[in-house]
Amino acid sequence: MSNYIKFFSEISNSDVSVVGGKNASLGEMYQKLTPQGVRIPNGFATTADAFSYFLQSNQLEEKIKKILEKLEIKNIKSLQKTGEQIRNLIKNGKIPEDLKDEIVKSYGQLISNNNKLLTSAVAVRSSATAEDLPTASFAGQQETFLNVVGDEKLLQKIKECFASLFTARAISYRVDKGFDHFQVKLSVGVQKMVRSDISSSGVMFTIEPDIGLNNVIVINSIFGLGELIVQGKIIPDEFVIFKHGLEKGLKSIIEKKLGNKISKIVYTRRHSLSFGGQGGENTIKEIKTTEQEKNNFSLNDDEVVELANFGLLIEKHYGKAMDIEWAKDGIDGKIYIVQARPETVQSSRDKSSYFEYKLKQFLNKPELKGIAIGSKIANGRARIIKNANEIEKFKEGEILITEMTDPDWEPIMKIASGIITEKGGRTAHAAIVSRELGIACVVGVSGAMNKIKNGDEITIDCSSGSVGKIYKGIIEFEIIENRILEIPKTKTKIMMNIGSPDEAFEKYYLPVDGIGLAREEFIIAGDIGIHPNTLINYEDIRKSQDTRHKTQENFNSQILRVKFDELIKKVDELTVGYEDKKQFYVDKLASGVAKIATAFYPRKVIVRFSDFKTNEYKNLLGGELYEPEESNPMIGWRGASRYYDEKFKQAFELEVLAMKKVIFEFGLDNISIMVPFCRTPEEGKKVLEIIERILGKRESASYEVYVMCEIPSNVILANEFLEIFDGFSIGSNDLTQLVVGVDRDSEIISGITNENNSAVKQMISMAIKSAKEKEKYSGICGQAPSDLPGFIEFLVEQGIQSISVNPDVVIQTIQKVAEVEHKSL
Repeated sequence: MSNYIKFFSEISNSDVSVVGGKNASLGEMYQKLTPQGVRIPNGFATTADAFSYFLQSNQLEEKIKKILEKLEIKNIKSLQKTGEQIRNLIKNGKIPEDLKDEIVKSYGQLISNNNKLLTSAVAVRSSATAEDLPTASFAGQQETFLNVVGDEKLLQKIKECFASLFTARAISYRVDKGFDHFQVKLSVGVQKMVRSDISSSGVMFTIEPDIGLNNVIVINSIFGLGELIVQGKIIPDEFVIFKHGLEKGLKSIIEKKLGNKISKIVYTRRHSLSFGGQGGENTIKEIKTTEQEKNNFSLNDDEVVELANFGLLIEKHYGKAMDIEWAKDGIDGKIYIVQARPETVQSSRDKSSYFEYKLKQFLNKPELKGIAIGSKIANGRARIIKNANEIEKFKEGEILITEMTDPDWEPIMKIASGIITEKGGRTAHAAIVSRELGIACVVGVSGAMNKIKNGDEITIDCSSGSVGKIYKGIIEFEIIENRILEIPKTKTKIMMNIGSPDEAFEKYYLPVDGIGLAREEFIIAGDIGIHPNTLINYEDIRKSQDTRHKTQENFNSQILRVKFDELIKKVDELTVGYEDKKQFYVDKLASGVAKIATAFYPRKVIVRFSDFKTNEYKNLLGGELYEPEESNPMIGWRGASRYYDEKFKQAFELEVLAMKKVIFEFGLDNISIMVPFCRTPEEGKKVLEIIERILGKRESASYEVYVMCEIPSNVILANEFLEIFDGFSIGSNDLTQLVVGVDRDSEIISGITNENNSAVKQMISMAIKSAKEKEKYSGICGQAPSDLPGFIEFLVEQGIQSISVNPDVVIQTIQKVAEVEHKSL
């Protein structure tokens, strides 16, 4: 057995000191997971002893030590010069003949068995012996060379990998992490090349990489070689998969985002990829993707599910969240895992407390927007750096603004208060490093280098979901620490009101018992933006372009002349990839709801069907065709009254189909559904008939349907409503409006009374009592518990089961309820 070469079949996780974390992981997976169906391209690794032998035979160790003695670690020019001197020493060294012979022999053995991928090309990857440890991720610190062909080129690239142990970024990183330069050695992995240049590649996390949500797997995918993901030049396709549904054998892809994928990297010397090539390193070039590639996902659903299952198996084997690189071979059409390392950012975060970042003033319009990385806020002076040659201009505490970063930028990234890049997505280099450093970062900010000037004072806000906002000026913010162990437990369930799926992902860590009100309206208005009837009648509208179209006749509305071609154009832009426009509505609504339910799984999530009023539905694309004029939409055609009406029934069925997808196709069995503004028990029965026709009978399908208790008739006829529904969720805003006759949209009379009015409180008390007598659910999801002194005490005394409030008052509500419950003991 050689001390210098080990094939993957000889390597396991216990060999990190021998072949580094990356190669140890590949060997471990090749041995243990290949039998379970996970595809790992075979390969071999040079050992740490081989690296030491190389240094010793060239008498390099003392020379390197002398160069390092002169290093000024905080001086970027000194750091760069030191690294370059050491790398040149290593590159000019000679690989001992016996080591060279072993490498060439192993390469020949590897490619002679390479009948599956039909190529003599290999990937040559660096693997440091201290990397991928729980406390230190050396990912990206050393070099990787793809598509290397021939003995001489392989030997050359191995030396370049050895040299990359002393890049400026690697030297700086080791100093930061407290590693002795000579305690870290370099192993080189030589692995069969997967032909992703003619297919696709990407990365996969078995945890949400920005917020640490452990219920999901996140896959990023592009066409061609994977460099563009890390370089951040393009935004990849993104797939979010619900783990627990996947474990049940379901296709639980809860979200799909089409990236721009404007270009891809391919090889230019195809002839040398096959057996008998003259040897060399195939050059690569970046080319534009076709319109078809831009408008289509780089993986199909079956491939996403297979890849996610690989992720599950890898995570289960290692017992921790993983950061995985994958590639799809364009020749055999199969997906391979080419690297896997422990995820070290979110997995190592202290879970005993969490920090909330909040701006101290409300701001409407940011100067610029991009993709938020993390959830922090930062401010400082802007410093625009166009390329890595200018990084010495950067000063500690400034906000770095550039087109994109790569590992050469890391020495200044770690002293930045924030980072903004014009290009890139959530797996770009700037995003990865910012997460590890724990600094605010916004990527994909088009025009940032033109609209912001050097020295401008700016504020980066990543605290409110997936959109990162950039404001001019220094805006004060606060950091609130909440210690989980110090938050009291309550008998009354404390739940949360959520509208935005992104906000649900951001707030998943809050210590609530679930979601008492998930509103569909945010998803319909924000992610869909089209009136459902426009999508249902798409073909009729398309055929009727530039003609007169009459809205619903029984609304006695005027005949509208509509430019249907413009409407169709906008619908087509929003529904790219969907021939069936109705399916677009179902899929988008299902995805938004699924994200909310996933964020809080297995805690209960109550999803309310759409409760737009006519004036609000009219604002959706094409809405003017289908919505009547109402003088008082608040008490007009809304809620249950819409759902069974022939003019809206098909639209409601789309909502129910979305719920069917979430509950049964994705496996999110923590969902209960809720009907708003149901005026009579007869209306309730009509709506339930539609729901059960699509979802199946509640008794056999095991889901619950609640009704909003927000109309006096709901209270007065509580027994009848509770006979057909599974419980009440009290909407105190509308109930107050209708009990005391106060239009809650009117500023003139808004101060007359509120939920503390004794008539309103009597109604709420009666509703809770009726639910208790029927042994049905009772909760409240209005604003009153958050705003009114003494209201929480009243609710607890009445014996309400749950109180649902907005995220910003969750902690104080829990504390108040605990205090009230303690007094009553």
